[in-house]
Order: sequence, then structure tokens, then C-alpha cells
Amino acid sequence: MRTLSRRGMLGLGAGAAAAASLSACGALDSSDGSSHPSGSGAGGSGRTRQPDRPIGDGSTSFTGRQPHQPAKAEPLEPGQTPPQFVIFSWDGAGEVGNGLFPRFLDLAKEHGAAMTFFLSGLYLLPESKKRLYDPPNNPRGASDIGYLTDEHIKATLANVRRAWLEGHEIGTHFNGHFCSGHGTVGNWTPAQWRSEIQQAKSFVKEWRTHTGWSELPSLPFDYDKELVGGRTPCLLGQNNLLPTARELGWRYDASSPGGRQTWPGRKQGVWDLPLQQIPFPGHSFEVLSMDYNMLANQSVNSTNAPAYHYPGWRTQAANSYISGFKRAYETNRAPFFVGNHFEQWNGGIYMDAVEEAFKHIAREKEKGADVRLVSFRQFVDWMDAQRPEVLGKLRTLDVGQAPAGGWKTFLQDAPSSSSSPSGQAA
Repeated sequence: MRTLSRRGMLGLGAGAAAAASLSACGALDSSDGSSHPSGSGAGGSGRTRQPDRPIGDGSTSFTGRQPHQPAKAEPLEPGQTPPQFVIFSWDGAGEVGNGLFPRFLDLAKEHGAAMTFFLSGLYLLPESKKRLYDPPNNPRGASDIGYLTDEHIKATLANVRRAWLEGHEIGTHFNGHFCSGHGTVGNWTPAQWRSEIQQAKSFVKEWRTHTGWSELPSLPFDYDKELVGGRTPCLLGQNNLLPTARELGWRYDASSPGGRQTWPGRKQGVWDLPLQQIPFPGHSFEVLSMDYNMLANQSVNSTNAPAYHYPGWRTQAANSYISGFKRAYETNRAPFFVGNHFEQWNGGIYMDAVEEAFKHIAREKEKGADVRLVSFRQFVDWMDAQRPEVLGKLRTLDVGQAPAGGWKTFLQDAPSSSSSPSGQAA
């Protein structure tokens, strides 16, 4: 790993810490949830509709297998080149009238892609009921992100519903987004993380009781089964979260800061899928693959810098994502993870940059490259289908390191397809 300058370290850690003062993952400024794609990046098709079966108070319901999912993942054959996985994810996942949630749902639908939406539980809890939230080490009802208006809760519900029906994953970004002081999530114990998760789930599973809105449709999934991973506020607290995540049966965590573009392994039995250091054009250091960390390095945490900077910063951010993708695709094929927020920071340039990079990657897929725009859940489905020996060999490739002799030679000694896969990778 290269030595990073102070500005580079800001992109890795300080940028995440500074998110507390900016409410980076939640200070959000609609969709009818009715449309379905003809297929997703997962490559699957729709389903036969069956009657919904309400769960609890009817806030959620069982509607059968999720539409637009990929075919069952298969282990790599000896000598086969791994696909290039790309996962776009969104922290907070609230729709507050700026149209960003449906904008990126439309983009994903246009290109047959799946994404992960890390929903903040508080975004489905009316502020009038905020004392139902009892955050660890903080006053009851406290939150470092704002509660949404009724109108915006309804818009969020509509977009979350649409997202799941179109094949996307609904994870969690937990609740109050505490990143500093005594109450920071960085200090929480495993038991406190369990309380936070239980509350986040309850706000999703009981929004109908909390709002009294009986006329709105249920969310079409069982959140106890849907929720298999999350990302912590400001990328803090993973070590104490993981024991609880493992006990709850979570399959992955996307909270680790400062990851590198290599094939991932497990921490404490849970797939560790970190945001990654990627090239930052014009600089000698790398930047974390998240919109906020681009901002932290470009405008020193200002979300409303002078507009004359915007064109250059937008291009720099887009090219950073594209460079990260190209480095992986042309060398070790490590999965590429990108994190975002539905925000209009610095005139919305980061949303434009993410869209430009997404379209560039989607065009490569559409030209025939084995690029898969998937959710984290879909990605770990594939990882769990691979043999430990194959994953172990993939993890020997460093950042930007292509396999010596090409993929056919590199993986030619992989076990044959008659061997049984095992999910017990490192």
C-alpha cells in the first residue's frame, strides 16, 4: 500500500469522521413504486405473482421470491476468468423530494443492474414518535440525522418498495448516525449494536403502526429474512458489530474503511466488503470509493464550495471511479465497491459523477464484457458458491496485479466442477 499524504488520509478516515458534522449519510433534502424492469443485472426474470401474506401489522408482507434475481451461482471452472463484479450502494436511502432515489432506480432499470440500498430505520419513523427510539449512549429520541416529514416518509416507502420489486437489496444503515462524542457508534458494545439493529428493524416492520397509514401498500418483503448486511455510520464500530452480525446470521458487512482493490475474505465469520482506495486523478494519493470522500478531498468538507470548481471536480470524481473499475477489470478482477448518498453536495456534481461512471461500466457490459452490476447480497451468493482453494488463490493477487500467464494458466489447477463448493473461505 502506498504511503498517503494528509489529504489522502482524509479520504480514508478523517473524511468519514467529518461526516458526523455534515450528517453525511443522512441529511437528505417520488415514485409510485409500480414499475418493474424486464430483467436486472442479476440476469434473472420476473415471477408468477401470488397473493401477499401480511406480516405483523401489515407494514411488510411475504410476496414470494424476489423478482429479477440471477440464476443460481456456479463455481468457477478450472482456467475460467472471474467476472468483474461492481456493486453500487447507497447510505441512508431516503427520498426527500430531490428525486435522487427514483433517478438511480431508473438508471439501474435502464441498464439491467441491481444495487444495495442501506436504509436508515429512522427514515420510516415520524418525528412525533421519535421517543420510540432509544439510541445507545444517547438521549431517547436523539439523532444526528434529521427525521423525515410525513411526505418524505411516504416517498421513501414508495421507493424502497419499488427498489425491492425491481431486484435491489434493502440493507441497513442503522438509525441515528452518531459519529462523535461519548455516544459515537465507534464506542458501542456488541449488545448495544444488537439493540440498534432490533430498533432499525422494528421501524421498518412497524411503520404502519407508527404512522397510522392504513391506505399505503406494504413493503413486499420479510425484513427479518431480507436483512443480511449493512454499513455503519462513518465506517465506525465494525469490530464490535461483527459478533452481533454473526449471531444474527448476517452474511456480510460493508463498514470497513480503507480497503484495497483485492479479493475479500471474512472477518469473524462474516464477509468483509470494504470501501476501497482507488486512483484519484491529479494526486499522488488514493481516495476512498465514496462520494463523500471525494468531497472531503476536493472542498475540504464544504458542501457548497464556489461553483467554478464544479466542472473540474465532477470530471475528477467520475474519472476516479472509472479508473478504479479499469484497474480491477484489466488486472486482478477484484470486485469494485462504490458508496454514495442521495445528496446535492457541491451542486450535485457527485451524483452526476456516479451516473457517468455507472454508464461507462454499463457500456462495457453491454459490449460483451463479463461485468456484473449486482447487489452485495448477490455478490456474496457468488462468493459462497466458490471453492476455498479458488478464492484463496484469487486473494494472492495484489492491487493492479494481473495473473501471471493469464487466467487460464492461473486457475488451471482449480478443482473441477465435480468437487463440492464450500462457503468456509478465510
